[in-house]
Amino acid sequence: MQWENTITIDAPAGVVWALTVDVERWPDATPTMTSVVRLDDGPLRLGSRARIKQPAQSAAVWTVTRLVEGREFAWQTRRMGLTMTGSHLVEPTGDDRCRNTLGLEIHGRGAGLFGLLFGRVLRRAIVTENLGFRSAAQGARDSRP
Repeated sequence: MQWENTITIDAPAGVVWALTVDVERWPDATPTMTSVVRLDDGPLRLGSRARIKQPAQSAAVWTVTRLVEGREFAWQTRRMGLTMTGSHLVEPTGDDRCRNTLGLEIHGRGAGLFGLLFGRVLRRAIVTENLGFRSAAQGARDSRP
């Protein structure tokens, strides 16, 4: 099962990327995150881990599995026998704007049933997160000197 949301953000890709990799600030940008705590130090990199708590869910540890600096990263967690992969892609579109794509893939036995039961909620959460990134990035753009 896979869900994806793409929006255009009126802020440079660098601003959106900085917000994207500053995962501990995500709860400030979106109500879909209660807390995000990095479990390692330094810049986000392959193998970096974070404990994420989301409303009505137990905390889960997510591990970065793909990273293209300034452009994209993906991370995974395993829950209930399912592998969940969250992806973040930032693409400049010119004129200090960019396209931000958030995705969630779920694989494993029972992924189809999980998607049927929770797909609508997951789709709404991804849209909410992307709108939060847009609001935070445009706010950061507007506060630059």
